[in-house]
Amino acid sequence: MVVFNERDSDDLDQLFHALANRTRRDIVARVLGGEVAPISVLADRYEMSFAAVQKHVAVLEDAGLVTKRRSGRKRIVHGNPERLGEARQLLAELEELWHARFSQIDAVLDDPTTNEE
Repeated sequence: MVVFNERDSDDLDQLFHALANRTRRDIVARVLGGEVAPISVLADRYEMSFAAVQKHVAVLEDAGLVTKRRSGRKRIVHGNPERLGEARQLLAELEELWHARFSQIDAVLDDPTTNEE
């Protein structure tokens, strides 16, 4: 059974909050897909200000989905596939839990002794 303590829950809230935004998901997909890029290059792809893209990258960095490193005057953004794997693992565990619950419901519904009146 999946059990979360308060710290885990806060961490997961931050992770899924970061992934809840379309632009941030796109940035993650780009940098995990091999497009390691300066923030300025990423910003050129969106119809928003450079500062807005910086804020999106900061949210992703706070959630551990990307990291930035300095290269001269540029900040290069890298993806963190391990962190995305944590989200995938959590979702897989929750899916397994729900499948087990549905199986229990099916067993009760299929049991002729529970349907007698």
